[in-house]
Amino acid sequence: MTAVALLNWRSADHYDPTGDKPCVICTKPTPLRSDRGKPVHKVCAEDWIDRHTPEEDNA
Repeated sequence: MTAVALLNWRSADHYDPTGDKPCVICTKPTPLRSDRGKPVHKVCAEDWIDRHTPEEDNA
């Protein structure tokens, strides 16, 4: 079974009230911001993490 990244973005810090900016992954507008302040949808960030996390060696 593969683990799926689920980010907790309940904090208001992840919402930018100044307006939408293009998501750094899909380029569609979003008011959401990453922990580093980059405009990104939560689902885009979770998908990126899933695709860029090294898999554990089960051997």
